Order: sequence, then C-alpha cells, then structure tokens
Amino acid sequence: MQPTIKKEIEIKQENNLVFLVNNIALLKDFNFSNEEIKYINKKTDKSKSLVHFNRLSQQVFVRFSSDSGNDENEKIRMDGNVILKELKKEEATNVSIVDLIGCKERTIALCEGIALSAYSFLYYKSKKEDQKTEELKEICVSSPAVTGCEINELNNLLEAVYITRNLVNEPVDRLNAVQLSEFVVEQSKTDGFHVEVFNKNKIESLKFGGLLGVNKGSIDPPTFTVIEWKPANAVNEKPYVLVGKGVVFDTGGINLKTPPGSLDTMKSDMGGAASVIGTLSAVAKNNLPVHVIGLVPATDNRPGENAIVPGDILTMHNGMTVEVLNTDAEGRLILADALSYANKYKPELVIDLATLTGSAVMAIGEYGTVGMGTADDKVFDELEQQGYKTHERVVKFPFWNDYDELIKSDIADIKNLGGREAGAITAGKFLSNFVDFPWIHLDIAGPSFHMKESSYRGKGGSGVGVRLLYHFFKSVVEKTLQPV
Repeated sequence: MQPTIKKEIEIKQENNLVFLVNNIALLKDFNFSNEEIKYINKKTDKSKSLVHFNRLSQQVFVRFSSDSGNDENEKIRMDGNVILKELKKEEATNVSIVDLIGCKERTIALCEGIALSAYSFLYYKSKKEDQKTEELKEICVSSPAVTGCEINELNNLLEAVYITRNLVNEPVDRLNAVQLSEFVVEQSKTDGFHVEVFNKNKIESLKFGGLLGVNKGSIDPPTFTVIEWKPANAVNEKPYVLVGKGVVFDTGGINLKTPPGSLDTMKSDMGGAASVIGTLSAVAKNNLPVHVIGLVPATDNRPGENAIVPGDILTMHNGMTVEVLNTDAEGRLILADALSYANKYKPELVIDLATLTGSAVMAIGEYGTVGMGTADDKVFDELEQQGYKTHERVVKFPFWNDYDELIKSDIADIKNLGGREAGAITAGKFLSNFVDFPWIHLDIAGPSFHMKESSYRGKGGSGVGVRLLYHFFKSVVEKTLQPV
C-alpha cells in the first residue's frame, strides 16, 4: 500500500523524524543533545551525508545537504531508500520530514525516495509470515517551501507509479490483453479519463495487420485501448498522443527465446503500455490542463495456433507491407499499427514507449532510456531536461537516413529486422514509416524492469516513464500559461 504524504503544520515529536539540514547548528532547537550534535558533526566531517540515531522508541535521521541540483536530488532519493529500510527493520508506520533548508525540490525528492521504496508486490503470498505485518502508512512533511497542493500532486503522481509497477509485475495468467483493457476501464471510473476498447472484430475492421499478425499464435484475443484526457481548459489545440507497447507476454513466437533466463521476465514486455496508463492516470488525477490521448495495442506473442513465421508478409493499418524476418521482433509490429492510427488525431506530438530492443540495453544498460525520432530539438531538449530532473534520463540516438537502408526488403516495402548493428535505431527506423507527425520513440527496455533491487526503483517493475512524462506535460502547461 502506498504511504500517504501529508502536510504537517506542527511537528509530531513522537513520530520518527528525518531532518533535512544544511547547518547542523539548527538541530539544537529540536532536542538534540550535545553528544548527538558532536556525533553528527563527526560523521559529516567524514563526508557522511546521512546520520541515523536509534532512540529505541524513535528513529531519527539527519540528512545534511549543502549541494543543489539534479544530482543532489537523486542522492537524496537514494538516501530515502536507506531511511525506509531502517524504518522497516523497526516496523515503523510513520515518519515526519522536517525541512530546515526551505527547499521544495530536495524535500520532494526525499518524499519520493521514501514513498517509492515502500512499494511491494505481495498479492500472491499465501503465508502470513511472508506478508507484511507493519508497513509505512504516513509521511508527514513540515516544510515552508512545500504547499498542501504540491503534496496532493505528489501523492497522485506516486500512486500512478505504483499503478504502473503493479501492472508490470502482474503475471500473464492474471493480466492478459483483455484483462489489461478491463483494468483501464475500471481505472477511468476513479480518474475521470475516457476509455474506448476495440475488440478483435473492430481491430480486424481497422486492418491492424501487425497486431493481428502477432496475435495469430495466441488463443486469447487482442485489444486496442484508447484513453483520452481532454479537459475543457486544455492549453493545446492539437493533442499529444502516447503509444505504449502492450505485449503482455513475449515468448518470441516461432523464433522462441532460448537463452537461459530470457523468458523469465517477459511478463514485463508490456512496460510501455503500463507507463502510458500510469501517465494518463497521473495527468487526470492532477487535473492537468493538457489534452492527452493514450493508445495501447495489446496481445501476447506465442508460437501456437496459426502463428506467423519468418517469411510471412503482413499488410499494416497504413497499407504498407512488412516482411517478417523474426517473430521476436513483434513489438514494432503492434506499435506500427497504433502509430498509424495516431495520425487520425493530427497530433502536436506522438511519443511511444516500448521495451523494444536488447540493443538499447547493451548500449546504455539500465541507467537510461534510448530516445530518437523526428521531433525538433526543442522538444528533445525539454524531454532530456525533465529526464535529468526525475533521473529518468533520455539519451538521444542518431537517426540518420543511412539506417533506412538496413530495413529495406526484397519482396515487401520493409522488413521487421535490420542487422546486428544499431538494432535499437533500425527498430526506430521501422516505426518511423508509420507516423506522419512529430514523434519521439523511447526504448525503455533497460530501466523498465530490474532483476535485483535498484534503490528506490525497487526490484521488478520500476514505473519508469510516468514521472518523466508527467513533468514533461506539466512543463508544457507552465510554459504555455507563462505571461509574455
């Protein structure tokens, strides 16, 4: 359960406490003994930024911060993870953050680090000893720099990250394509966005050849979910369209994944779809005045039934023909139909998110998202800026015309696989054939799912993309409403 963050007027002295300071002398006003002050000074003199006191009935932490900027905010988030672990050991249910610096960014970063570290996925634990007996329920914030409205906004954003993590962590026997669309419908009742779900008959009528082709190996039908948030006061005349890859499980199809362990995490291959759903949830929960549409093509990729095989030719939604060289390059096939469908909205910008290629992981690991596309530099710059702010960093890859040659087919318009080199880019080049408007492709294969704990990002689904895109849209709103 997500801990609730609350604005605190008076510090609850009985709570567990975290002090955010840049001057140790300020602690003398908060019942610290001379011995404790000496201990803190000794630790900070040795470059220790986080000091912990166990007062038996109370856990007290002091986070010394003399720096500023995105790097310091990320270090604070990671220290939030350390704090949460100590609180868990003591089965603490509350903590108060006392901001003695007067810095909104650092206080919010600390809240994020603690709250996101508190996430767990224990729904299928049947033994009581495996379930949490106590968990952090409340984070109280005493800060002159953070308003109650900003606390509410943060709660909604973190709830959206939790939603995204839950979706990624759900196994396919509990979350197939139909169940994913049903979840979005239920979520819309809470968040207020509009949802329309296309069933297989509708998908066939729209001639989504890529989505239908990948689905041929499955006994479960595909879905195509349209999510729309369109407030009356939207600042944009043309919508922003988000597209998320929704392969709820990827066996590789006929090109079955064979390396040891390669199938183990494939429930997470719908991480892009989960991030789109989470982003729309965050935008709607906070009533952000921006018109955003989310498109989620969803299916599993299996080698059963009448599964597509290498050499097959698919006719896509936009009429292009695709030679299938590898059935494990399926994500781009379902994204292509969704990107083509996005053109009907005449969007301001299209952004797709997908756990698309191992090449992206090999290039930059789990430390960032690979980005590319046709949007202008100003859009990329803003996305990169928000990436550094949230530590969901985007690395822009080249998108030169030379790469187009690598996906040309001898017998169809294009093929769904390039060579071994530049695999992340040739996947992007494939997608570029289906979108007619400014577009950014985000390959989140690296940071979307962690095999081992990654600080406050946790183990399993990380929820990457939600905070990045929420702050991107918030920046769009702020710049549009800014007085000239």
